[in-house]
Amino acid sequence: MPEPLILHPSDNVAVLTTRVQAGEDPLGLGTPLPASLSAGHKIARHDIGAGDAVVKFGQFIGKATRAIAAGEHVHTDNCVFDNPEQTYEIGADLAVAEAAIPRSEPLTFQGYLRPDGRVGTRNYIALLATVNCSATVIRRAATEIEDGGLLDPYPNIDGIVALAHGTGCGMAGSGPGFEILDRVLWGHATHPNVGAAVFVGLGCEVMQIARMQSHFGAEGTSHFHGLTIQDTGGTRATIDAIKDHVVRLLPQVNDVSRSAQPMSALRVALQCGGSDGFSGITANPALGVASDLLVAQGGTAILSETPEIYGAEQLLLRRAASDAVAQKLIGQIKWWEQYTTLNGGSLDNNPSPGNKQGGITTILEKSLGAAAKGGSTPLTAVYDYAEQVSSRGLVFMDTPGYDPVSVTGQIAGGAQIVVFTTGRGSAFGSKPAPTIKLATSDRLFQQMPDDMDLNTGDVLSAGVSIADKGREIFDLIRATASGQATKSERLGLGDHEFVPWQIGAVM
Repeated sequence: MPEPLILHPSDNVAVLTTRVQAGEDPLGLGTPLPASLSAGHKIARHDIGAGDAVVKFGQFIGKATRAIAAGEHVHTDNCVFDNPEQTYEIGADLAVAEAAIPRSEPLTFQGYLRPDGRVGTRNYIALLATVNCSATVIRRAATEIEDGGLLDPYPNIDGIVALAHGTGCGMAGSGPGFEILDRVLWGHATHPNVGAAVFVGLGCEVMQIARMQSHFGAEGTSHFHGLTIQDTGGTRATIDAIKDHVVRLLPQVNDVSRSAQPMSALRVALQCGGSDGFSGITANPALGVASDLLVAQGGTAILSETPEIYGAEQLLLRRAASDAVAQKLIGQIKWWEQYTTLNGGSLDNNPSPGNKQGGITTILEKSLGAAAKGGSTPLTAVYDYAEQVSSRGLVFMDTPGYDPVSVTGQIAGGAQIVVFTTGRGSAFGSKPAPTIKLATSDRLFQQMPDDMDLNTGDVLSAGVSIADKGREIFDLIRATASGQATKSERLGLGDHEFVPWQIGAVM
């Protein structure tokens, strides 16, 4: 039986790399396990006293609620969340992070150069509902366009995507909730992966097309179009009007071809979901290496999910490029502490039942693994949800941990590719930016072959180095940016995963 992993010399737990049966003693400490345990779970390396810190990755992940004997399972029945230390050492590792940027020759991918200088990895027509009242008409129009074969004569168009949502009215006409939806809708309409966009409203909603267009000025209006159900004549008339409008747009959108573009033009969203005890050991650190390689090319890696870096934010703050960058991230952490308290929750509510079944005990443990996706380079900027990302390097965007909401914000910010690690398994996909899914284990890769794009389980099972696996992920990002279809694209996922973050009163 393979020996359990010890991830850091100061750890007082070890991670099981294979399933252990009841009665076995994986550490040879004379403490046979009373019940079987799955791979990814933790056992104590030595005795841990009641109230003592539980340490993994060399970091605090919780405290023992009772005495834990050497060799005993360490999980939710004897280890709980405790408020992390927030004595931050801003910029302490900045010089080390700057030195960590690998040297590399400039590379290119085959992308669509847009008139504004940005580069697309896909070429979609987007139908966007300004309000839930127009969700059905855009979805019906998209279905009829696809089923009718209207896109078939246009090989340079990747498809039509209907981006519907559950809000847009019954909300304040100003403030964070309105501003978020405003940014999300315009960010998708003017996205480099979108060749043309049609906004469809009811006509009387809070999120008015004209107001949005006026707010953002002339930016992106060359491919911006809009209509309302009330002015067009009702549901069926609007569906037909959308179809007629798209037919007129097709030759224009198709009149583009891929060309060699620098990797520096890429903005890649980093995501994890359905995490398990291997996420922070295989897939996430390997994605961190790929992130470093992208940064070395002058590209941008967008780390997000603020509740899922909680307790690990100090690792990012130590390599913040400036105090202003650090203070913005700290402000977002404080906001989340207040937000969860106001709503009767805790940031430790984040680990899902599936996360816990996979061996993750507290949000602090989950966060340490999640932060590894950000690699080792300096944190150059921090953004609000769905804000346009303009900085290069590793950046952070404030989003919830809920995958569809988080990715919606990252794509609105300009991400042309999403890379998503998962240990329990995920059926996630996204449009107009495709999602690459990485499996943390051989088991998952074999169990969900139609969903997983790449296996990182061989880091443990075959001794593949994190560096080599990171290079493999980087190469897959480059191939995907050049048009190689992901598993989620082949399955047609992405139309229903557009979920803008809804903050504020529903009135």
